[in-house]
Amino acid sequence: MWFEQFYLEGLGHASYLVGDEATGQALVFDPRRDVDVYHGAARAQGLRIAYAADSHGHNDYLSGLGELAVREPGLEVWGSAVAQLGYAHRPLHDGELIEMGEVGIEVLHTPGHTPEHLSLLLYDRSASADVPALMLSGGALLVGDLARPDLLGGSEQAREAAQVFCRTIQTKLLTLPDHVAVFPTHVAGSLCGGNIGSRLSTTVGYERRTNAILAGVDSTEGFVRECLRLDNLPAVPPYWRRMRRQNLRGVTPLGVLAEPPALSVTAFADKQGAGALALDTRSPEAFSGGHSPGALNVGLGSAFATWAGTVLPEGADILLVLDRPDDLWEVTWQLLRIGYPSPIGWLSGGMTAWRTAARPIQTTPQITVHELKAQLDSGQVDVLDVRQPAEWAAGHIEAAMFITGAELPGRLDEVPTDKSLAVICGSGYRSSVAASLLTREGRLPPLNVAGGMTAWQAAGYPTIPEIPCGADGAAASP
Repeated sequence: MWFEQFYLEGLGHASYLVGDEATGQALVFDPRRDVDVYHGAARAQGLRIAYAADSHGHNDYLSGLGELAVREPGLEVWGSAVAQLGYAHRPLHDGELIEMGEVGIEVLHTPGHTPEHLSLLLYDRSASADVPALMLSGGALLVGDLARPDLLGGSEQAREAAQVFCRTIQTKLLTLPDHVAVFPTHVAGSLCGGNIGSRLSTTVGYERRTNAILAGVDSTEGFVRECLRLDNLPAVPPYWRRMRRQNLRGVTPLGVLAEPPALSVTAFADKQGAGALALDTRSPEAFSGGHSPGALNVGLGSAFATWAGTVLPEGADILLVLDRPDDLWEVTWQLLRIGYPSPIGWLSGGMTAWRTAARPIQTTPQITVHELKAQLDSGQVDVLDVRQPAEWAAGHIEAAMFITGAELPGRLDEVPTDKSLAVICGSGYRSSVAASLLTREGRLPPLNVAGGMTAWQAAGYPTIPEIPCGADGAAASP
């Protein structure tokens, strides 16, 4: 059995290629939208991609199933028998066994994260006929965590999903031998869990002994409370609301992608004036020193997709400002993976060309934590904290207002406007995103706190924790 994992840091996503050397057939599991990586790996091993499947209808990215189906004539797409899928597929049933040469594939229906969720238990027949080697767990079992059950409805639906999840763990996963290797889809960097470990795989036995959520599996109510800890779950980015619907319906293949054109300063400004959104992918420090008026700042890096999907409207015409022309396709693919169209162009010559063309420049003032402390003491500034709930609960500035960055686009009217506003996160990255959004939406020009709460704490300034309340362990509302 040939096995390869593909890790995409920006989405906290892992996908898999499983091949049988005897028949030359291969399976791709939970593919991302840019599928060239799977073809390249299969080609290098002399394999042909014959099957492809998603563990569930994903909320965090668009599936590559449609791309693979177009690229591989005769490909058999698999899907859960209990899912309502809008694309042609072979329905897989719980307990079904599929033989791919010397690779045995046992289908496990593992609901909880989503109702239709599938995991695949793999057997290497060349080594042992009846002993499972590894499990492709999707979101059913993560490294140190379980995938969240709260994405498909309100609190009651989430509680019901957590109860189902408990039964899945008891009857499907913890009955497996300790040695079974576990390879999840949601890995480090994913917002589909609240405490995912940094390793990219684990074993059933290790999770049985160390996974804190599994410790409550003997008590359904205890398990449900741990699954639904609101102070431990990241806020959901706005674009997630679109992903699952599109994945279940079937993602339209991209076809041949055109090269986003380089634009002169005049052409860039004209398109921006006609309603296109400028997305500046430089660092917060570079952006704060000068950018085109109205530009949004999402620095290119591991969190780019999450924050671009937070501040960009669906279907937006996007103009790019890049650090380097070589960044163009990295940015483009990160946008395509979460359902945005290709950019309509990028600024040739970058901000140097913009400045030398005597175009207007907008700045985002930076403020140190020492300046922030002095202005707080004198009552000159309000503070907006845009971190995740777990970060806020661990310790925050006493006078701060809390709105997660993911929620900010829908809660702009709650942001105070009667005095200067300082925006703070963990380091200055997310606060720069938030500050650019607030500026674009016509709020008071905000101050971005350089170094964020990391610098605040390093300076020895005081923080207070959020006090949990309620029997379910959820954090109190700020």
